[in-house]
Amino acid sequence: MNDTIAAYAAPSPNAPLEPTPVPRRELGEHDVLIDISFTGICHSDIHQVNAEWGEGIFPMVPGHEIAGVVAAVGSQVTRHTVGDRVGVGCFVDSCRDCDNCRAGSEQYCTGELGAVMTYNGVDRDGKPTYGGYARQVVVDESYALRIPDGLPLDEAAPLLCAGITVYSPLTRWGAGPGRRVAVVGLGGLGHVAVKIARAKGAEVTVLSQSLRKKDDGLRLGAEQYHATSDPATFERLAGSFDLIINTVSADLDLDAYLGLLRTDGTLVQMGLPERPVPVSASTLIGGRRTLAGSLIGGIAETQEMLDFCAEHGIGAEVEVIPAERINEAYQRVLASDVRYRFVIDTATI
Repeated sequence: MNDTIAAYAAPSPNAPLEPTPVPRRELGEHDVLIDISFTGICHSDIHQVNAEWGEGIFPMVPGHEIAGVVAAVGSQVTRHTVGDRVGVGCFVDSCRDCDNCRAGSEQYCTGELGAVMTYNGVDRDGKPTYGGYARQVVVDESYALRIPDGLPLDEAAPLLCAGITVYSPLTRWGAGPGRRVAVVGLGGLGHVAVKIARAKGAEVTVLSQSLRKKDDGLRLGAEQYHATSDPATFERLAGSFDLIINTVSADLDLDAYLGLLRTDGTLVQMGLPERPVPVSASTLIGGRRTLAGSLIGGIAETQEMLDFCAEHGIGAEVEVIPAERINEAYQRVLASDVRYRFVIDTATI
């Protein structure tokens, strides 16, 4: 018989979230039961609660930036013990046998179910998954990450999505000494990207619509900060960067941003614009430039990211809120009124 866990859920698309008990599966032999301490609010939570990426499964308990402590373990668990500090990111299972899973890129699982999302997904038992806006969660031990002691749990929670989302492309496309990296957008993803790119040794520039957050960007590690609303920015910085990390979902003129790349430079897209974005082939061909995409990271890479952040003292900039303010926080996220990640204190659920 499944236990019932206190949670906050959206009962239907576009509805305010409200206290809702939801079932949690029984603890299997390879599962860990986690007492959740903090859960970050990701913009994708809002997209999915509003059914902007498909119909969705309701009632929906969002939350895939989960940090907490192991409360119980299954009989065959070897990776974690009671009392361990752990995190859960965007997915909680995968087929484990396809080429991508075997390569450590479980987020691109091509098995029958694909990667099983932490919420708004269907688990292997055919039942919906429920996320981290809750007091507890049960996951397979292989999909729970170790949070190093040097990372406060509230600052670590957003790293399970925002952190790995930017760490993976920064690592894959070689952010490091002698490399010039631009981060488009200083929000939930962008502020972590600045910290990580700087810690990797790159020269970091923030490209933001205005100079409103310039002081923050420089404090977080950027050496330059430019307003993209000023057309002169694109003239002044043409051919400047080895790597551009685009963290925003707005319909940008990608040709203009591609023009900021040096020869052999790469622009990595992480945001999901509402409409297809046109790109001129000549912009790519003329500078042997690359337009790429990236989706979170695999389990091993996510652990690598957490260890890197602990080593370099990198956590998210957070505003911790009680559960009763989730709906208010959603409105503030949409208004870009957060610096830089809301985190729910799940003890208030």
